[in-house]
Amino acid sequence: MNTGDTAWLLTSAALVLFMTVGLAFFYGGLEPRRNVLHMLMMNFFTISLVTVSWTVVGFSLAFGPDVGHGLIGDLHYAFLMNMGGVWPGTHIPKLVFMAFQLMFAIITPALVSGAIAGRVKFSSWVAFVLAWSVLVYPLLAHWLFDSSGWLYRLGARDFAGGAVVHASAGTAAVIFVLMLGPRIKQSRENYAPHSVPLVLLGAGILWFGWFGFNAGSALSSGQLAANAFVATQLAAAAASILWAFMERAFTGRVTVVGIATGGVVGLATITPASGYVGPMPALAIGALAGIVSFLAAQGFMRWKRFDDAFDVVACHGVGGAFGILMVGVFADYHSNPSGLVKTNGSHINGLIFGHWASLGDQALAVVTVVAFTAVVTFIILVVIRAIGGLRVPQAEEVGASGLNSLFDEVAYEPEDILGRN
Repeated sequence: MNTGDTAWLLTSAALVLFMTVGLAFFYGGLEPRRNVLHMLMMNFFTISLVTVSWTVVGFSLAFGPDVGHGLIGDLHYAFLMNMGGVWPGTHIPKLVFMAFQLMFAIITPALVSGAIAGRVKFSSWVAFVLAWSVLVYPLLAHWLFDSSGWLYRLGARDFAGGAVVHASAGTAAVIFVLMLGPRIKQSRENYAPHSVPLVLLGAGILWFGWFGFNAGSALSSGQLAANAFVATQLAAAAASILWAFMERAFTGRVTVVGIATGGVVGLATITPASGYVGPMPALAIGALAGIVSFLAAQGFMRWKRFDDAFDVVACHGVGGAFGILMVGVFADYHSNPSGLVKTNGSHINGLIFGHWASLGDQALAVVTVVAFTAVVTFIILVVIRAIGGLRVPQAEEVGASGLNSLFDEVAYEPEDILGRN
């Protein structure tokens, strides 16, 4: 065991957990005042729900000894059995690795909440998180994060979760949004952010925590972590600038929410590539992400049936998938010799080095993750809808107290200056 690596991974785990709190603030600020408690509760309670499901069975399914030819792990680590010693290939205790990966499992379903804001039952959300965190996320993690996973062995690479986290969350958001249907017109027309400062606070926490998300995925404190850290900063900055540029070009103005959203887009997009590319490719990926995700958000806005409240699909789904593809373009074996090598010993390099096969492997990973997530998410939601329904009653959706009334609490005192809607 290396104490420096262990300290860094414990710190990174705490940073990634803090991201889910930041996500709650980010989405909560975007909500109207009448729904902010509902959004905060969905995100915060997800921490508790996934912690239990992950430690009981999720971690073992994701990282247990492989069964089924790279499809899923066995129950060797169920209920945190057999957790003594260090994690294979690292110098950190198994429990630290488990805790670090837990934080990824927590934030992934939490990302979905922003797409379905204002119309989902809290009980249905709880059921969705529990089912999804067992039936979807562990399998995706096994395929791409575990060296025995079939996509990993094929040559696809996802350093910190472009497909496993962001593309999967974006895909689940698509299915959830379509099954719920759009917000009632009266509600949708009165859905301005109740607190832009809260949005910016949440975005800042996300940016801060993302260094643990990406640099922590090096699983050690060294050059690879430093490279991922710098790549994360550069991509986020570039995406924020390009989003502002696109916003100005399309709407004639630049907004605080837009700049914050652009930064998050850059963070999501560089996530799968942060440990496989150098600083300048990271800058280029971030800049392209700001353009691609902005255009995707504009396109989704024109689809009347598709009501993604906070552009989760464009920012995380499209951004994560685009980042995965950019690994196939910019991956440089010399940036991560231990990670960019196939099981047959051949090196993995991107398209700019003349390697078309890498882009194909990355595209296959995107298609597979999207297809699997869509099918299983649909089945989960069909079952939940049949048992107890998905959507809140219309009176709660458009009422003055909104979804906050579910908790018999108030977000602010009546005289508080933080928003009135």
